[in-house]
Amino acid sequence: MAKSERKRALRGRAGRMKGGRGSGRATAGHVRLWGRHPVEAALKNPARQHRKLWATREGLDSLDGELPPDFPLEFAEVTDLARLVAKDAPHQGLVLECEPLEDVFLDAVATGDPDRPVIILDQVTDPHNVGAILRSAAAFGAACIITQDRHAPPESGVVAKSASGALETVPWVRVVNLARALDDLAAAGYWRIGMTGEAEQTLAEALPGGAVALVMGAEGDGMRHNIAAHCDAHARLPISSAIESLNVSNAAAIALYAASTRSR
Repeated sequence: MAKSERKRALRGRAGRMKGGRGSGRATAGHVRLWGRHPVEAALKNPARQHRKLWATREGLDSLDGELPPDFPLEFAEVTDLARLVAKDAPHQGLVLECEPLEDVFLDAVATGDPDRPVIILDQVTDPHNVGAILRSAAAFGAACIITQDRHAPPESGVVAKSASGALETVPWVRVVNLARALDDLAAAGYWRIGMTGEAEQTLAEALPGGAVALVMGAEGDGMRHNIAAHCDAHARLPISSAIESLNVSNAAAIALYAASTRSR
């Protein structure tokens, strides 16, 4: 069956959202994603368990690929979907409720591959920044991102939208103790570089030839003292004195690019 025929068949059997009632929050214990790239990536991710897709007809047509015949699909109007997501969220006619991703463990993804850096976020709590860093991590082939569970945003539609699909492809390791995770990375052969504007050497000067872990602190406060003490070196980006600092997601993107070009 052709893609267009499949979608016409889906239209015939899908339910219709009644009354447009919605709390804007996912059912307890589940995650609600919106927008074409996050939803499409989640639908293609075999590790995802899906509960329901709400879609406009145009939103469904924008997807690449076909839904299984028994997929729980419900058509809705644009205004109805707006009630299912955060205020003013750009849902693009697609809202998907699904199970959270399974936990990822550090030893399963940090392999010491020198071409695949690891990025550690110390108390970076803004979901837009974490999502943007996931997107850069996907672009530059990072092995994973690591956050401390208590000081990072939960998996959410905001993170997924900012990640533009990368939430489904880049492992996100949540740990209880970030300092211990840095010790584990050192034992696995990683050189740990803490990014700070006060460092004497630039990142280019600090980058080794082997596996590297880039540690980014929160905007304003930077890395905590204990986390900085667990780094093998500190480095800065050589930005102009015309500006004091970069947004953490921008800095992470530049650092990941620098790490990815060492062997090129």
